[in-house]
Amino acid sequence: MGIRIDAKVSYPINDEVERVLGLAEAVGEPVTVTFVWEGGRPSEHAVLVPAATLALWEHWAPTAYPMRDAEGGGQAVAEEPELAHPEEFGAFTLFRRRAGGRTAVARDGVVVAELLGTGEAHWLEEQARNVRQGFMDPKQRAAFEEFLARQADRGE
Repeated sequence: MGIRIDAKVSYPINDEVERVLGLAEAVGEPVTVTFVWEGGRPSEHAVLVPAATLALWEHWAPTAYPMRDAEGGGQAVAEEPELAHPEEFGAFTLFRRRAGGRTAVARDGVVVAELLGTGEAHWLEEQARNVRQGFMDPKQRAAFEEFLARQADRGE
């Protein structure tokens, strides 16, 4: 992933979250963030992915990220919907998805990024890259086939 940032969050009075969100929006590439919550809650690791980058990854990735069980047994599990109210951090509003664990980040009513788990972000980026590298648009494919047809046999 691109950039790593550790943010100490003391909800709701600390503006650190707003600064991290603004940085990710300005940089335009995935930002790995560690949220260190006060009050004994365990730290959370996530990747803040700009909306355009996520759209590109999801376009090229052939399937959705398989949700795995907590023991790592490899079996997909359905998550229980989680009720959550939107959280505001300055100009940004975070909308936690009721299923899937993602959090959409909106600014002025427009989704500018999403918080994904580190595993999902890495998997999605890898899948998208692998599929995209094997893809040729029709014009490129025709030109390449023509190029190959003009090549002499190795035996000659």
